[in-house]
Amino acid sequence: MISVRGASVSEHSEPAAFAGPLSAAVAGLCDRLRPQVSPATAAGLADVLHRLSAPLQVAVAGRIKSGKSTLVNALIGRRVAPTAIGECTHLVTRFSYDPLDRIEVIFTDGTKQVLPFDAEGMIPAELGVELDRVSHLEVYLTNAVLRELTVIDTPGLGSLDAGSVARTEQALGTSSGAGKPVDELADEPVDTLDTVSANAVSGAEAVLYVLTQSVRADDREVLAAFSAATASRDAGPVNAIGVLNKADTVVAESVAGSGGDVWQAAQLLARRQARVLGTRVADVLPVIGLLAESAETGRFSSADAYALRSLAELDADTVATMLVSAELFTTLEAPVPVATRAALLARLDLYGIECAITAIREAPNITTGSLRRLLLDLSGLAEVRGRLDAVFRARADGIKAAAALASIVAITAASGTDDERQRVHDAIEVLLAKPQAHQLRLLEALTLVASGAVELPGDLAEEVLRVGSSVRVDEQLGRPGASPTELAEHALERAGWWRSFASFGATPAQSRVAHVVHRAYFLIWQRLREQAEPQHGARGG
Repeated sequence: MISVRGASVSEHSEPAAFAGPLSAAVAGLCDRLRPQVSPATAAGLADVLHRLSAPLQVAVAGRIKSGKSTLVNALIGRRVAPTAIGECTHLVTRFSYDPLDRIEVIFTDGTKQVLPFDAEGMIPAELGVELDRVSHLEVYLTNAVLRELTVIDTPGLGSLDAGSVARTEQALGTSSGAGKPVDELADEPVDTLDTVSANAVSGAEAVLYVLTQSVRADDREVLAAFSAATASRDAGPVNAIGVLNKADTVVAESVAGSGGDVWQAAQLLARRQARVLGTRVADVLPVIGLLAESAETGRFSSADAYALRSLAELDADTVATMLVSAELFTTLEAPVPVATRAALLARLDLYGIECAITAIREAPNITTGSLRRLLLDLSGLAEVRGRLDAVFRARADGIKAAAALASIVAITAASGTDDERQRVHDAIEVLLAKPQAHQLRLLEALTLVASGAVELPGDLAEEVLRVGSSVRVDEQLGRPGASPTELAEHALERAGWWRSFASFGATPAQSRVAHVVHRAYFLIWQRLREQAEPQHGARGG
């Protein structure tokens, strides 16, 4: 899982634990700048420091009714986010780690109110407060997953409720509002943030985007507007992953090459969606959120397994007829009560029920635990978690550091003087000039190319994406399995090529990217050479 260590800081907390050296360096920059800037800017820098010491913030976003909350429950491993439409589904909800489980309603005036969980351990569908006064919900859970990442559940795009859409945009950092009028800001205390600064600080750092069976214009627009890792530019393969949820509802016969297999059809459709979205996301993966939630949160019980065994004993034709539709499944005569069958539908849907019955027939003695693990495997959740890990974990330090720098720039632009902005700019440039901070330059270059802001020929664009999207040297160099000597030679050769391109064949924008890629290759070569020298010395001794 995403191994970003750290928790929120307070007066009595332990020293902050950062995702890595880049985050620590940006935190040091904030500490040095705070005495040199205005109180309002200093307040913003304090919030940036708080975020740097916290886990990576991953927003789960997408259209309304795409199954975001179900997927959130599966990722957390606890059924806590309501999946039916209610007051709280119109609000942004942040799930964070804390030893004390609780729900806090955060109001727009900064006050908060603690609420109890409902009888099923979930967020209450109705909050009992005026929704217009609510900013968002903070849910704290004693959950190991949340030690490593903060999950942000968003209301959903395409909602009829304009307020819900606005809250989603603010949570994602895509809100385009210019903040409060100047005359209103003049009355605010100087140690509080204005709206623009607050949005810059509160935006998510990465996004898991939940898709339906077709990519719509607003899906592309949201991903294009997602302000995250690198200088508030577009989402890209560094900070965004797509999932095709409800994969079991794909009509296999409608997807060429599926051979009538639902999961194969979903995989093919996900690949098609990945091509449509292009460089907006690292990948699109199919998942069945309902199966994942039921299997991972303990919602699938031994009573469910018993009911499925009873259904498995029916003749094949009867079962096939029952599985034609949800209505037939619950209305045909069967030894399992209608209410029990309705509960099975709510937990597994027809696809999960069919797979479970098939598994029981093939292995009559299968245990409830084994059946649950089978359903979890069928859901595709493991692949989504693995991709989250591969895309976000290795880059968490760079993602958080780059997002923090973007926030610093936005805060200073909103509340600082010209002298203050110049001071912050100079301090950031000094930080970025250090070799260890080159990853931030590379992430920025990758995002510029991925978003189309800087156009390169196809083969060069692919090379930039490869160098910037992987953490394994052989993958960065496009030479999997090559020896260290071969890798070093190739890195030096490509460093020279990109330096020549920057000087003689590139536009000014391309040249800036080319210099960054040249430097990346040179640092890879330097690192490989340093690793080889001790080995040579040992052999010589």
